[in-house]
Amino acid sequence: MKKVSFIICSFLFLSIGCKGNVAQQSVTKPEQQQVSPIEVPSQDGLEYAYFASGCFWCVEAVYESVKGVKEVVNGYSGGHTKNPTYEASNTGRTGHAEAVEVLYDPKVISFSELVTVYFGSQNPTQVNGQGPDRGSQYRSIIFYQNKKEQKIIEEKKAELAKKLNANIAAEVLPFQKFWKGEDYHQNYERLHPNQSYIRNVSVPRLKRFQAKFPELLKDQQH
Repeated sequence: MKKVSFIICSFLFLSIGCKGNVAQQSVTKPEQQQVSPIEVPSQDGLEYAYFASGCFWCVEAVYESVKGVKEVVNGYSGGHTKNPTYEASNTGRTGHAEAVEVLYDPKVISFSELVTVYFGSQNPTQVNGQGPDRGSQYRSIIFYQNKKEQKIIEEKKAELAKKLNANIAAEVLPFQKFWKGEDYHQNYERLHPNQSYIRNVSVPRLKRFQAKFPELLKDQQH
């Protein structure tokens, strides 16, 4: 995704991801579905939510544009190893997906609306990736911290499947742990606007989302 030029990535689109990883099947294990979710305590009235949907640079930029969102952190979740790194997660063997931690104000934006943002800012039918990014580390996962969140997610997923008459690729998993990514991955789209992947993949994805949901954007995004 990020170490190979966008032109090369596009050429290899049908068979491998931008990092040269062969597309892999989902690595979610049955026991991951059976564990109880961990609920993250609120912070000064703000809540946390966790999502995975392809490249975390793209997902970070989307959620940063949403009203009520105070901060978005890039990292890794959904896997079985401790202290995952970018290089290790790229192999697909850690089980982790690139994910984001969203800190938001529930008085301004609800968890339900964040789930709407999630499904509305991706290709919901693409398995193990988004766009040119292929592999289990780019799979879509939406994490829940309690039964209420799980119900919201599953209902919206079912509605979307019915609307599209298609299978929705996103896994629905109980949240366990979020590992913060390396510092150089944080605020990447904002800090590197001229990087080829950002210009050719992240920004178009962000603009498509903003055009679909203007009512969910921060004031400066209108």
